Amino acid sequence: MATEADLVKMSSKGQLVVPQSIREELGLEPGDRFAAFPVKEGILFKRLDVTARLAEFEAFAEEIREQFKKNKITKKDIADAIKWARARRKS
Repeated sequence: MATEADLVKMSSKGQLVVPQSIREELGLEPGDRFAAFPVKEGILFKRLDVTARLAEFEAFAEEIREQFKKNKITKKDIADAIKWARARRKS
């Protein structure tokens, strides 16, 4: 991994361009998502693996769907439970 720094300039819209050499070395693609963290030295950008998070969420959602089906919970049951919880919260 390269240790040399490349200079980048912020645009008037607050955008930074990641140098091509870094994009290639790290395999960055258009549309990749990053979390930005303020650190003492500046800003740390951490690439997020949205695909893994989505797969994790889908697996969790499937478990819930299976439990609902097994327990014969309908969309109406869910809507009624939401109404009940909201009414309870207001009182």
